[in-house]
Amino acid sequence: ITHLVFCTTSGVDMPGADYQLTKMLGLHPSVRRVMLYQQGCFAGGTVLRVAKDLAENNRGARVLVVCSEITAVTFRGPCDTQLDSMVGQALFGDGAAAVVVGADPDVLVERPLFQLVSASQTILPDTDGFIKGHLREVGLTFHL
Repeated sequence: ITHLVFCTTSGVDMPGADYQLTKMLGLHPSVRRVMLYQQGCFAGGTVLRVAKDLAENNRGARVLVVCSEITAVTFRGPCDTQLDSMVGQALFGDGAAAVVVGADPDVLVERPLFQLVSASQTILPDTDGFIKGHLREVGLTFHL
């Protein structure tokens, strides 16, 4: 593993989860780390786009991509004035996923399962505020 890209919305610790995971997995201390916070629902596409760029522009790179969410920080009781917050609490759950992304596989030792063709994102006009998340004293709040 030459690079690590870690993405989460539910944590903002320093040092970040990328640092913690590097140590836990025993990765080389000089592994090139990228920490992405607060990407929300488009996090998966974003980390894959970043990993693809890293793999294709750094010969021999193998990028470990990790996304992890612990949504307990969003849970609170019902509130009559913010029903949209309850929708977010009902929709989102804890989860994690990881994948290794590379380019030009070594066919003697690697057997790629998928080909990542592209990943992109677009901001739609007049959509500001349709989905919001804020870190507050009560925790992380989502409004849909």
